[in-house]
Amino acid sequence: MKIRSRSYRNPSASQDFWPSFTDVMSTVAMLLFFLMLLAYIQNIMTGRRLAFFQDELENTRIQLAQMNADLDISRGELEASLLELDDTRLNLEQIGQRLEDTRWNLMQTDEEISLKEEALRFLEDEIELARAEIEDGQIRLTLSQQEVEAQQEIIANSNQELGNLRSRLSEIAVFRVSILEKVSISIEEEIGKYTETGEERVSIGPNANIIINETLLFDYASAVVKDDAKQLLDQLAIAFERMLDDPEIRLYIDYISIEGHTDSSGGAGYNRGLSADRAVSVVNYVMESNPNLEEKYAGYFGIGGFSKFRPLEEGEDEEAMAKNRRIEISVVVKDENIRHMIEEYLGEGLQ
Repeated sequence: MKIRSRSYRNPSASQDFWPSFTDVMSTVAMLLFFLMLLAYIQNIMTGRRLAFFQDELENTRIQLAQMNADLDISRGELEASLLELDDTRLNLEQIGQRLEDTRWNLMQTDEEISLKEEALRFLEDEIELARAEIEDGQIRLTLSQQEVEAQQEIIANSNQELGNLRSRLSEIAVFRVSILEKVSISIEEEIGKYTETGEERVSIGPNANIIINETLLFDYASAVVKDDAKQLLDQLAIAFERMLDDPEIRLYIDYISIEGHTDSSGGAGYNRGLSADRAVSVVNYVMESNPNLEEKYAGYFGIGGFSKFRPLEEGEDEEAMAKNRRIEISVVVKDENIRHMIEEYLGEGLQ
């Protein structure tokens, strides 16, 4: 039986183990290869991501550097603006100080004029007193004829001096009118007194100012000088220069005021801005038209905007409103010349 069972055993049974082991090893090798391939791919992807992040980081560094540079430029511009602001503040403080000095000088001038006016009234009272004394002396007949004649001579001299003073003051009042009349005549000689529609180009108003109708200079609600008005303003610029070239005229002129006026339509604030803008436009054009005028005499010109508050005529009709829309030119005489005349008169009277 043992022989039979030994011969029954399969002689190749011991060889089945090796093919199975080979399959397992192949599978393990493939798994290891697959894992290495995955690690290799992962390394490639990681390298690419790392390169991408490095590029992004470099771009971010560049942008930060640019932002820092822009920030430095902005900081420099801000510092420059602050310096300019400080300079502007200093200039405003200086201007405020000059205005305060001017206000103080004006107050002193007003006080001096008040004192001179009081002295003038005192002199007139003295004259009246002298007259009263003469009349009293004539009534009582206590004074001698010689004393009466002496008193009459004093009174006559005082009256003559007072008349001379009044005459000279009147000459100054007429002087500014004559200046503006010369300007008006000069313009009329060059371009005529009337427009093609029969409107008077310039006229002398009741306050002795030159009046230019607004419709000749500007369109409705506009501060831009019309082309048709430029010839008029060109001649006005020439006339101003000729006038100021005369040293005797300049001696009495304090400044020339260019004033804008509107009608009563519209709000006060809007009209105030419009009237001032129109006056500025006239002065700017006159100076641009005649550079010699600006170079030599720009300091003689001032600007004012009076809105609707200084009408020539009361009323809401179109004729009155048209007259109220205007540019006025006024010559302001120096007060110091008037004071010199009064002081000179008082000085002679006290001698």
